[in-house]
Amino acid sequence: MFLRSFRYADGVAPNVAALSAILFGYPLGIIFLAQSFWLLQVLGFVMLTITLIWSAYFIHEFAHLAIFKTAIVNQRWGTLMSWINGSCYASFDAMRKKHLRHHVERADVITFDVQKFLRAAPAWLRQLVLALEWAYFPAVEFLMRGFVMALPFTRKDNTRARLRIIGIFALRTSAFAMLAWVSPLAVVLYFAAYLVFVTVLRFADCFQHTYDAYPIQDDTPVPKDKLRDKAYEQANTYSDIVGLDNRWLNMLWLNFGFHNAHHEKPALPWHRLPAYHSELYDERYAQVITVGQLLKSFHRNRVRRVLSADYGQVLPPQAAGRADGFVGAVGVSFLTAV
Repeated sequence: MFLRSFRYADGVAPNVAALSAILFGYPLGIIFLAQSFWLLQVLGFVMLTITLIWSAYFIHEFAHLAIFKTAIVNQRWGTLMSWINGSCYASFDAMRKKHLRHHVERADVITFDVQKFLRAAPAWLRQLVLALEWAYFPAVEFLMRGFVMALPFTRKDNTRARLRIIGIFALRTSAFAMLAWVSPLAVVLYFAAYLVFVTVLRFADCFQHTYDAYPIQDDTPVPKDKLRDKAYEQANTYSDIVGLDNRWLNMLWLNFGFHNAHHEKPALPWHRLPAYHSELYDERYAQVITVGQLLKSFHRNRVRRVLSADYGQVLPPQAAGRADGFVGAVGVSFLTAV
């Protein structure tokens, strides 16, 4: 019965394997972190980091109904994945709705304008965030997560949502307290793995679009201030892959780097994206920018992009350092767009 619930027949094996790796790897990784043998701790760190990353990208897959046939099964699995990676303070339905607007309206429809917040914030807070970002600590991402938790408390007549946040926080805090009682080092290593997880996601998000960003907390449509057609979508979408033939490293984020192919057919599952990309585009496709080309920009613009008014410039494929001026986006994760 469970196997027949998958949307695509060729997706049964890869999805069962990947979801099993998450469901078994997450608790096993935590257990290994709490061991005294350093090799087990390293193995646990790697397992935990991978399961955090994969659980996030499976939320994206479930949001597009790309794994199971029915919406309710995708919703249940998406909620489970959110509990694993800590994005459960927002409901799966809220994340899904906002992310689908990103596809339909061809814009970054966000909830919290972090740039506006930081510009209006006290100087000490703004400088603290910039200093943390300089030190590669993803302070903006944690501000976004904090906003998701605080949002129900800023709205009237939202008692149920407030109690939900309090309950989740109490439960997760108790779980981490228990882990700290068993092994304080395990909590430190868990947090380190979480930082890697957040950094991997923000790297992917940073360079996949040069869309306009609109902070919208309700159903207000994106302004019709320009033509956002299919041509606009593809011209403002980039495929940040490790390499066209690097099968295993592209799997680090479940082929999410094949982003132009994903936007061409959003319900196509992760395991079909490399082949579909090759079917649509040749090796000289201008929207492909490899991770190797983007690392320099990610490093050099890590502070600038926090308050940058634009995404910078991408040079033609043959240009040297074509991505060096690609500043990129910040605070556009689908995990915090609610």
